[in-house]
Amino acid sequence: MDTLAVVLEEPQRLVLRRLDLTDPSDEDVLVEVDWTGVSTGTERLLWTGAMPPFPGMGYPLVPGYEAAGKVQWAGENSGRKEGEWVFVPGSRGFKGAHGLFGAAARTLVAPGNRTIFLGGASGQEGCLLALAGTALHAIDAGSFESPALVVGHGALGRLLARILVARGEEPVVWEVNPIRMTGSQGYRVTRPEEDDGSRYRTIYDVSGDPGIMDQLIPHLEPRGEIVLAGFYSESVHFRFPPAFLKEARIRVAAEWKPEDLKAVADLVSRGDLSLDGLVTHQEAATDAPNAYRTAFEDPRCVKMILDWRNVA
Repeated sequence: MDTLAVVLEEPQRLVLRRLDLTDPSDEDVLVEVDWTGVSTGTERLLWTGAMPPFPGMGYPLVPGYEAAGKVQWAGENSGRKEGEWVFVPGSRGFKGAHGLFGAAARTLVAPGNRTIFLGGASGQEGCLLALAGTALHAIDAGSFESPALVVGHGALGRLLARILVARGEEPVVWEVNPIRMTGSQGYRVTRPEEDDGSRYRTIYDVSGDPGIMDQLIPHLEPRGEIVLAGFYSESVHFRFPPAFLKEARIRVAAEWKPEDLKAVADLVSRGDLSLDGLVTHQEAATDAPNAYRTAFEDPRCVKMILDWRNVA
């Protein structure tokens, strides 16, 4: 078997080409992908070559960890059924390319227990489960206290704010780009300079800016917590005396865990979390090189989705 896939041959060189697939085991599923998402965090770093080294990472690679599609074949011990609509957080089932991420392809081989059944999340919004799971993990992996601030109004920041609103909180979101000031749902978006007097118990930073800490610490209440929920390719730094005086707590939030994906899928299916309005751009998978550039370079693009439905 083979499939058409997005392949990063090297930094800033992205192509579409066919790759052979590994043979699925009786614990695997074969998924025909309809939609994949483009991450403006980790995938941008892979594109620029700034991604810090991870075990198993290298070029050429298939990027992506956000795929939604239908199970075409299910192994006897996969726990899945043919015809089910599932989310796939990536695949290592390629020959001739690294699959540390591995979602951006028409067909994926993946362990059935790593897929998530998409109940209420259907269509292209199903690709957003990984981001929603990351947002939920950032909140639940620590001890949340209100009031809360979210820094950055991209897709991850919006999901963080929406989950907090669903829990009865009233977060504030900072955004510096006027293009991204709109689109709030039950929370206030403001510029940092317009929020000078506010203090927060919990601050979630999804900006990815390694130098932002000195701006955040003055807005922290004593013994409050700053959660680094973005991805930082350089050393995060801050002045020690202000953090010392605040007895600031700093926590790093990793990516989602399998239980986070299941939890947000349940939130969506119950109607407690909306994924509407987060996908702002959609392109055919055959135009992937241009789509990735738009995702990385156009500030109007909150979330780019690739459409694989017409790809053979």
